Amino acid sequence: MLHFCCQDLSYQHILQAIKCDNMDKDEICKQVLGLDSRIRFAGMINENGRLVAGGMRPGFKSLEDSRDDEMLYMELVLRARMRKEFDKVLGPVKFAMSYRDKLIIMSFPVNDNILLISVEKDIDFSKLPFKILDIVSH
Repeated sequence: MLHFCCQDLSYQHILQAIKCDNMDKDEICKQVLGLDSRIRFAGMINENGRLVAGGMRPGFKSLEDSRDDEMLYMELVLRARMRKEFDKVLGPVKFAMSYRDKLIIMSFPVNDNILLISVEKDIDFSKLPFKILDIVSH
């Protein structure tokens, strides 16, 4: 979420700040996709469950249709909000992972967004999340 401290910022300054914020999200997704060719998808999902940056790696086909994508994104945001209930006791979530029959899905809180990753099952999932954490924490 963008916060502005001055009330007399011009419309152009606000648009530029939003553009820079989106470029950062796109850059994160590009860097994640660059880690391994078995990463199928790297996308930034906002608090409303909308894909705002990134997407499917060229050459890969989504395993679900676009309507299912929207449901997956909304469910992801809901789960992330529910996990926050335990932050005071257990500490904040760094990432979550689901090992499924066809692929592995990982999610990483990034400010007010969630970085969603899907990868092929033959990837080393004991190391990849920590490489991604290095990217999103900078």
